[in-house]
Amino acid sequence: MALVHTHFFSNVLGRGVGCEVILPQKSTRLIGMETKERERIPVLWLLHGASDDETIWQRRTSIERYVAPLGMAVVMPGVEVSGYADLAHGGNFYSYVAKELPAVMEGFFGFSRAREDNFVCGLSMGGAGALKIGLANPEQYAAIGCLSAGIFNRRLPEDTLHIDPEKDRGAFIRYDGRQLAGSEEDLIGNAKRIIADGLPVPRIYHSTGSEDFLLDSAHFTRDFFTGFEGNPFDYVYEEDPGAHTWEYWDDHIQRFLAYISK
Repeated sequence: MALVHTHFFSNVLGRGVGCEVILPQKSTRLIGMETKERERIPVLWLLHGASDDETIWQRRTSIERYVAPLGMAVVMPGVEVSGYADLAHGGNFYSYVAKELPAVMEGFFGFSRAREDNFVCGLSMGGAGALKIGLANPEQYAAIGCLSAGIFNRRLPEDTLHIDPEKDRGAFIRYDGRQLAGSEEDLIGNAKRIIADGLPVPRIYHSTGSEDFLLDSAHFTRDFFTGFEGNPFDYVYEEDPGAHTWEYWDDHIQRFLAYISK
């Protein structure tokens, strides 16, 4: 396996950016780790949380070791505390990660753009970002992984039956009044649209610790996806002992990889 630190200019953000990339490498003499060679390189787009950056998954987990036997590349972009959103007063981080970055990485490394070879996953802010990106672009990703997050990535009010996304996600401040219905920010609408319009349906793995402070958001999300008749998203929810910690995410990123590999 190879770890590549990439630094390049983003046309979308209008500045230089950093992105960590793990590349698969078949080796016959590597001790202690199985590797695999594939003609087409599948990609895991792995997203960080609000307090972190593009280096964090490599520093806090053994993600390189986990993907080695799968022959899979991992792309870990940095997006600051953007919520993976196109901000009214900040960068267009959604467009950067969902649109520009796949094309840039394909140009650099020749990654497969086939839907069945692309997966997006993240923790906390990145988990909500993975849901946002995957549901807005179902033709790009075969599966979505959401760890310790939900459709609304914060504590929810008691009355979750009357949530207005444009008010309850700080929309006016972040989007300057932009209409969010039908946009990438409309996660509920996009999920419903995928089914109603017969679009490709990404599989969804969702996991949150039983002591996580975002547990109510996870339950809201669980109840929403389990409400679809016949489970078209192949939605799997796991709630295990644990909190908003790297011990939990290190364990459950392995479960997500098992989920997409089955």
